[in-house]
Amino acid sequence: MTQQAGVLYVVATPIGNLDDLSPRARRVLAEVDLIAAEDTRHTARLLNHFGMRTPLLSLHDYNEAERAPRLVERLQTGQSVALVADAGTPLISDPGYDLVRAARAAGINVSPIPGPCALIAALSVSGLPTDRFVFEGFLPQKTAARHTRLGQQVRETRTLVYYEAVHRLAESLDDMAQVFGGARPAVIARELTKLHESMRAGTLASLAEWARTDSHAAKGEAVVLVSGAATASNTADADSDAVLAVLLEELPLKQAAALAAKLTGQKRNMLYQRALKISKTKNPSR
Repeated sequence: MTQQAGVLYVVATPIGNLDDLSPRARRVLAEVDLIAAEDTRHTARLLNHFGMRTPLLSLHDYNEAERAPRLVERLQTGQSVALVADAGTPLISDPGYDLVRAARAAGINVSPIPGPCALIAALSVSGLPTDRFVFEGFLPQKTAARHTRLGQQVRETRTLVYYEAVHRLAESLDDMAQVFGGARPAVIARELTKLHESMRAGTLASLAEWARTDSHAAKGEAVVLVSGAATASNTADADSDAVLAVLLEELPLKQAAALAAKLTGQKRNMLYQRALKISKTKNPSR
């Protein structure tokens, strides 16, 4: 009879508040034969909190290539393994890619146990567009390499999400302000789900200044969210609004819209509606 293989569970763990560990995640962590953990000491504290005694094996960036094949062998003998990071969802800027890839190549069932993820948590409360976003993980540590990476993203219209170590936060924000422009809107999410959770919104320039001067900025863990670059249509709208604002100081609505259409090449009816909106904003009583 063929030995049935075990399951590799990819288990999301709390990013701060231990109550965020789901009942299903608790059950899986208690029942598997082994937990592969980024830092066994960190995961041991989580297990102890919930009274679990599941064996632990370290799996991090420096030993994953060596240990992944051995873990696959254990899975093939019928043992089940849970993969966890220090916090949040494994493989999201954390180890585990080699193991998951090897397990799938060997025909092992890899099952997600979803839960906390810092980038999604931060994005959901940032107030920035969430319909389209891109996660860039950690930026390079060296300034030149960081500038190069940011330069590749300067025209990205989707919301940009980064993880950053707090001791490099001010430096990275300065570089973002230089590359993206200091007026670009951004949000810093710190210590999510923890006691000192905070969200700070502003321009990249103002946030860089805050990170340089406020002692609280250098504490905890940070997610940096940056508004995407303006699209061509947004830029055109801004340009037409500027033209209309000037014309409306001297001309009636219809004439301003007609002249703006000639100057910008945009449709007169659309410009009339924008002119009407601008006029009402300047004169709310109308």
